[in-house]
Amino acid sequence: MPRALILQPIESGKPGKVYYPLQIKEVSKPIPGPHQLLVRLSAAALNHRDLFIRRHLYPGISLTNPLLADGYGTVVAIGPDVSSSSILNKPVLLTPMRGWEVEPSGPENSRQFTVLGGTKATDIGTAQDFVIVQEDEVELAPEHLTPAEGAALPLAGLTGWRALVTKSNAASPGKNILITGIGGGVALQVLQFAVAFGCNVYVTSGDASKLAKAKAMGAKGGVSYKSETWEKDLRSMLPDDRRYLDAIIDGAGGKVVSKTVPILKHGGVISQYGMTISPQMDWVMPAVLANIELKGTAMGSRQEFKEMVAFVNEHKIRPIVSRTVKGLSNLKEIDGLFAEMQEGKQFGKLVIEIDSESQVQSRL
Repeated sequence: MPRALILQPIESGKPGKVYYPLQIKEVSKPIPGPHQLLVRLSAAALNHRDLFIRRHLYPGISLTNPLLADGYGTVVAIGPDVSSSSILNKPVLLTPMRGWEVEPSGPENSRQFTVLGGTKATDIGTAQDFVIVQEDEVELAPEHLTPAEGAALPLAGLTGWRALVTKSNAASPGKNILITGIGGGVALQVLQFAVAFGCNVYVTSGDASKLAKAKAMGAKGGVSYKSETWEKDLRSMLPDDRRYLDAIIDGAGGKVVSKTVPILKHGGVISQYGMTISPQMDWVMPAVLANIELKGTAMGSRQEFKEMVAFVNEHKIRPIVSRTVKGLSNLKEIDGLFAEMQEGKQFGKLVIEIDSESQVQSRL
């Protein structure tokens, strides 16, 4: 029987104090309807929102719908009226969200926007053997990607693409970009995109090994945010003919504004996709006087997803996978991925390689 990875109900508790166990439930194999595809999933990736869901720190969580938003699979059946049968047996990437088509400023109807996996807003999640999706909710997977790399791309890639390309005004050759907190999936995707655009990329981390890995991927330099003078250290690394940052892609928050205003050009952009340090941050008067733009950004549209996948295909970008575990029913090892994310040890994405039906049957 097909399986789905869901949360196990426990006695209620305060948000943040709860940690729902994982469980596998058997489900029926779905049948595609008009304009629908049946996708056999072969890999799914974790995001921080999945950790928040397990801790009841995310709105509208579901104890019955499959977890996870990132998925790579193969189209194994098509429903009536699908526009082209050529997609049959092709590997695809699932769009990780619903309810946002093309509008650059934000979802056309914010009440209809949702991310896949683990909530009541949609019954679609990628931590399962099979999933039904509308034919316009997939993109052909770039052929150079492995299933694990493909699963690592959707949510982080879309978030990073919008933060850099749509929001920063700095995705072009020679621009100086700072990416904070290198090692997470979004930050690494921004690094790969920015390098491909020809930007001069600089990064921060509290881990020297992560800084070294980022430099090996094309970053021009990196500084430890644990240093009280990291912004001065960063200034010394900037090229002589461009002694300022054009944009900052930030997922941390904290003191990023006050720290970077002295090295961010007048009219520069802070593109903010997360605030892992604190849900609040300071906005200082020097930023106002320098005409700094702080732009919030989250996820992206269906059109941006299409453009992002095409860019990955063109430049043969391979998303960074930190670690994989094999088997959707391998709950102990999957719990280990969640623990690794909680501790911030990963450099790249954490991925579940979903075993095939034949592999499952051979173990029965």
